[in-house]
Amino acid sequence: MPPETESAAKATVTTGTTTQPGVAGSALDPAPALNKRSGRTQERQRAARNRRFLVYASRAVLLVAVIGLWEVLARAGVIDTFNFSMPSKIWDQIQSWALHGTAQGSLWEQIWYTMYEALVGWIVGVIAGVILGITLGRIRFLSDVLGPYIKVLNAIPRIVLAPIFLIWFGLGTTSKIASAVVLVFFPVFFNAFQGAKEVDRNLVANARILGASNRRVTFQVVIPSATSWIFTSLHVSFGFALIGAIVGEYIGATKGLGLLVSASQSTFNAAGVYAAMVILAVVALLTEGLLTFAERRLFKWRPVEAGSER
Repeated sequence: MPPETESAAKATVTTGTTTQPGVAGSALDPAPALNKRSGRTQERQRAARNRRFLVYASRAVLLVAVIGLWEVLARAGVIDTFNFSMPSKIWDQIQSWALHGTAQGSLWEQIWYTMYEALVGWIVGVIAGVILGITLGRIRFLSDVLGPYIKVLNAIPRIVLAPIFLIWFGLGTTSKIASAVVLVFFPVFFNAFQGAKEVDRNLVANARILGASNRRVTFQVVIPSATSWIFTSLHVSFGFALIGAIVGEYIGATKGLGLLVSASQSTFNAAGVYAAMVILAVVALLTEGLLTFAERRLFKWRPVEAGSER
């Protein structure tokens, strides 16, 4: 064999790997590219974890700084503790309620009453809002007939309905549930209505071509497409449900966190007002966490948008 041919053959064959002439043996090997891609993925994940840690640490530092500054200024006499209280007194009030109860009964009983009213009102408002929103989004005639009335009702300040519900249903839980329902209904309704209107028309047309009835189009195309819109409203609407329950209890009730706020205000107990607000904030944060967890479990298929990683 001539020397030129022999050298070309040596360049062509490598130990355990078939390559093109004159090309290094690893050129067609996918392992380096996969390793490089895996390294970049791990780098991004590490950067995301570091960012989350930085965000949580910054939140904790900010909270501690605000509470510490509030305590220091209150002890120094810069802040009037009669009107604004101080963190240590608020904590003492929460401990006293937790250990010894309130004038209306156990603290946990007050939390349970408020949560029950808010949860029932939220469920009823969500169901009514989703059903009516999807229905009006699918049936244009009903939308044209009922649309103006819904807009007028939405324009009414719904908090002012709480005294009316109190007259209708009394001091029990029904009046607070009704207040929660009217606050929850409208944001859920408008999101469900918009979600039904924004469904991809090509999906609907394809379903009809395949012989799907109106009922199957609604349940298998429209509702799944509107689910992300509906879940967006659930986060906000539960906060509205809590507001409805608290306002109803504040106006008139026999139990609940709103009654604690009202009783503390009537006795000029600023620490009690803030303590009830802190308890309500913790309940709202826990509920928001549960909703976020449920949303992530249900929408695992949805790609994470850029910048949405928190």
